[in-house]
Amino acid sequence: MKNYVNGSDLLMKVAGGAVGHCTSHTATFNTETKDVAVKPAADVQASSTSLYKNKRVTGLSVQVKADGLCFYRESESGLKVILAAWALGQSVNVSLFERENDTDPYVSGKFIISSLENTAPAGEDATYSITLDNDGPVEVDTTKLDLLADAQPGE
Repeated sequence: MKNYVNGSDLLMKVAGGAVGHCTSHTATFNTETKDVAVKPAADVQASSTSLYKNKRVTGLSVQVKADGLCFYRESESGLKVILAAWALGQSVNVSLFERENDTDPYVSGKFIISSLENTAPAGEDATYSITLDNDGPVEVDTTKLDLLADAQPGE
């Protein structure tokens, strides 16, 4: 029975490699809007509906965050690779994809590493957190996000 998507089934790549030993990632899809002031026509009686604001979209943005464990033998995009990419001050390729289909992402584009935090408390696991903001258009294709495409009601 598979009614819920497990977080481990959804992964991300930064700078060409999957984010290794990632404990979680979050994708936030933001919409910037502007209020549009519209007065009713002169021949239309004002009603309570004229009190509601109309809005229009002025911009879209995507922010991706990830948390991961530092690992001595990292072979994917871990803290070392991401820190090197950050130091270049350039955008990196980011992809969000299903574990089963890493060549066909449902979100992809260029992103700027806006923050990278390394946390190493004494006696505990060393971790890192990364925040990325889109740098230009982002491709979003929900047809490639089909984890439950084969699920039947009640499964």
